[in-house]
Amino acid sequence: MTRIDNVLYTGKVHTTGGREGAARSSDGRLDIKLSTPGGNGAGTNPEQLLGAGWSACFIGAMGGAARALKISLPADTSVDAEIDLGTTDNAYFIQARLNVSLPGLPRDVAQEVVDRAHQT
Repeated sequence: MTRIDNVLYTGKVHTTGGREGAARSSDGRLDIKLSTPGGNGAGTNPEQLLGAGWSACFIGAMGGAARALKISLPADTSVDAEIDLGTTDNAYFIQARLNVSLPGLPRDVAQEVVDRAHQT
C-alpha cells in the first residue's frame, strides 16, 4: 500500500445513527441528515455522498491532466457518478462508475485527459 508523504488536507466528519443518522464536519460546513436509499427519510445517503466526492475529485484530477497536456478543460466539464450498493454471497459491496463529459474536446484528447486523471 502506498503511503502519503505530504498530507495536504484531512477532512474530519463525525457521524451518528448510521444510515438514519446525521453527519457533521469538524468545520461545520457539512451538516446533513442521512437516510436509507429508497426510504422515506429526508436526508442523503452514503452512496450519494461518495459519488459527489469522487466525481468532484476526478474533475480536479482531470484539470491537472489538462494542465500537463497544456490544454484547458471545457467550462461545462461534468462527471456523473453511479454508485451501486449490492450483495454477493451475503456480503455487502459497492461498485462505481464515472461518466465523463468533456464537450468540445476531440475524443482522443478527452480519453488522454481521463486516462491521465485516472493515474493520479
